[in-house]
Amino acid sequence: MSAKQKAIELAIPSVLGYEKVAMDAAAAVAKIMGFHKNKIEDLKTAVSEACINAIEHGNRSQQDTTVLVTLKINKKSLEVNIKDEGKGIGRKIKIPKIEKQIAGDEDPRGWGMFLIKNLVDEVEFKNLPNEGTITRMVIHVSR
Repeated sequence: MSAKQKAIELAIPSVLGYEKVAMDAAAAVAKIMGFHKNKIEDLKTAVSEACINAIEHGNRSQQDTTVLVTLKINKKSLEVNIKDEGKGIGRKIKIPKIEKQIAGDEDPRGWGMFLIKNLVDEVEFKNLPNEGTITRMVIHVSR
């Protein structure tokens, strides 16, 4: 990390509801950085979805595991890394189809990664063998 980059780390338990702590922390940092209100709302949703995925899919809701949230603050962007302790994403991510979900032909869940990809400027999903998965999201400041 460069001398001009600052970081905040937050470890949350793998219990649904704690994603709101990470979401609020990211929103507070984005506000300090001067992000537009709409970008802050997008960031909150993306962070929440990434944390829920880490809790439910990565850590399998095992309460003795944690989700590590790292906020890296740069002059022009905020990078948010969400790391779980799971085995990683073992399959190709399928984009849900709203029509099939409404008809009851497809599981109504599965929108998290789709939302993340469409709400942030950059996103990357990294599998770390036997160490979990990191969802890396970057959102650029535009005033």
